[in-house]
Amino acid sequence: MNSREDQLQAFDRLLTIMDELREQCPWDKKQTLLSLRHLTIEETYELGDAILENDLQEVKKELGDLLLHIVFYAKIGSETKDFDIGDVANDICDKLISRHPHIYGDITVADEEEVKRNWENLKLKEGKTSVLEGVPKSLPALVKANRIQDKVAGVGFDWEEPNQVFEKLKEELEELQHEVKEGSETKIEAEFGDVLFSMINYARFLKVDPENALERTNKKFIKRFQYLESKAKALGKSMKEMTLAEMDVYWEEAKKL
Repeated sequence: MNSREDQLQAFDRLLTIMDELREQCPWDKKQTLLSLRHLTIEETYELGDAILENDLQEVKKELGDLLLHIVFYAKIGSETKDFDIGDVANDICDKLISRHPHIYGDITVADEEEVKRNWENLKLKEGKTSVLEGVPKSLPALVKANRIQDKVAGVGFDWEEPNQVFEKLKEELEELQHEVKEGSETKIEAEFGDVLFSMINYARFLKVDPENALERTNKKFIKRFQYLESKAKALGKSMKEMTLAEMDVYWEEAKKL
């Protein structure tokens, strides 16, 4: 592993390269905060994929891509004299110190949950009017629901036991089934949303990240379906020509693999 001195030298090297690219490369010279935004989102998802695959070499690569974006944004900020990479680093350092009084102050905490509660209360003292202000509006709905529930739980708005959440989930499922029988599309959608919200809440009590869980299932389904497609091709058939019984045989084979 690199020493702290080597790490600082590597970071200085990246800052130097960023300066050179911004001055000399036609593409880099044209970029703005807005033009980089969608690329940063893509890089974040690529990092997420690498983490789920537990591909540590790919994680390292994607972290580098994200670090480049951070340095790029800071470089643009320095050109407008709004902020530079030093301001970015110092701001996060100050925030970490102020929000960890149990490390840098005289506060005592019992466990992780108390740390989270203190974190949300400290943010309110900093001027935020709602604990939900920190939830980005552009988050995907599933991730947003998880963050909303996590944040309100941090200030005590929560169930006490997992079984209470499970009972609520069953209640929401019954309400969904009722609306399905009634046939109102608007009410079905509303109740379906309530079921999903309750499922995400239950996942939190089970200490399961719902986004990770669903994405792992997506990947699992893709692998099994592609196995099914390969078997159909080997038989000289299209998927539409296969019976459900035939598909089921190869689906079970894929599950064993």
